[in-house]
Amino acid sequence: MESLHLLDISKQVIEYLARGVEFAAALIIAIAAARATWQSLRLLFSADAPPEAKVAVRLTLGRWLAVALEFELAADVLNTAVTPTWSDIEKLAAIAALRTALNYFLEKEIREESQPGQKKAEATVANSTDSSQQTHLSHGSS
Repeated sequence: MESLHLLDISKQVIEYLARGVEFAAALIIAIAAARATWQSLRLLFSADAPPEAKVAVRLTLGRWLAVALEFELAADVLNTAVTPTWSDIEKLAAIAALRTALNYFLEKEIREESQPGQKKAEATVANSTDSSQQTHLSHGSS
């Protein structure tokens, strides 16, 4: 009888934890979306906004959405720990597969979008290094 009561309490605690993790994911999404909306509106009405700024807003939002997806997956795992029927496990597997696929494609897009900026930054650093070496050489040879 005592173990049954303890099992009920642990299930209830796990359900509360899962709800808390889901709430954290929703909060992350809401804050990231509000921030991206604010930044997008500022860019929309800014005449001198660089084109890369839009990409930066998208990448930042995408990264936070990926974090929120991980939280949602964690909540699903917690929920399955409470009621581990085969049907629940199948649902978890389907949800995990969908969220993993979403996360994969989101990360892939983020990586592809951030590479041009990274290459540009690396080229800028390389050019400044080359010019400083040329300046150093020209001053050293005189």
